[in-house]
Amino acid sequence: MPALKKFAVALGRSRIVSPLVFLLLWELGSRSGLIPERTLAAPSAVIATLFGMVVSGELPGNLIVSTLRALSGLAIGVSAGVILALISGLSRSGEAAVDPLMQIKRTIPTLALTPLFIVWFGIGETPKVALIAFASMFPIYLNLYSGIRGVDVRLLEGARSFGLSQSELIWHVILPGALPSLLVGLRYSLSISILVLVVAEQINASAGLGYLINNARDFMRTDIIVVCLMVYAVLGLGADWLVRLIERRALVWRPSIVGQ
Repeated sequence: MPALKKFAVALGRSRIVSPLVFLLLWELGSRSGLIPERTLAAPSAVIATLFGMVVSGELPGNLIVSTLRALSGLAIGVSAGVILALISGLSRSGEAAVDPLMQIKRTIPTLALTPLFIVWFGIGETPKVALIAFASMFPIYLNLYSGIRGVDVRLLEGARSFGLSQSELIWHVILPGALPSLLVGLRYSLSISILVLVVAEQINASAGLGYLINNARDFMRTDIIVVCLMVYAVLGLGADWLVRLIERRALVWRPSIVGQ
């Protein structure tokens, strides 16, 4: 009995209890008819659909297309953000030239540019990738810029006292000092790229998760819609896990990282 009591207490404190209760109530509501199938498919139906889509190859094939879109846009956005942050953070004249434009870009909602990007680039892959790139650029820029300007002045003075040139100072002191901020920006950019991907794939997609969702909407297949939303969520969690892994490897010199 004491062991059973301890198990019950541990289970009550577990973070998995509330999701399990939610799924149970959802399943019961669907089976009892309180939640119509056209409104929301039952969890059991969603799992069965997920299994069928994986076995048939429909889900993996479209997932690869969506992942490539997100990675392409992210690569462009992160590269542009890093370059602009270096220009702005390492030079006062660069800051005067770049930062005002980036602040203007920050105030423009990315999704509001969708019609304009369609006019400029058509309805193919280009506007989808461009939207993701545009959205993921600012977080990496802002965090890296802040990290460069936030490097401890005492470190800079100490490096100069050892006779480091300006290029050596940037490579050995400023960039390593700004690396934590860069990784924070990368985490935000990854999350935003997944969010924008959801909207971008609604632009006349012929493949990808958004394509599956559009088709499922037309045929009232809420089970497929939920499956695709689950995959989007897993992509976001996977992206965050990847950045955390990079942090553990790249920031071993930080006690807060090593101690985790």
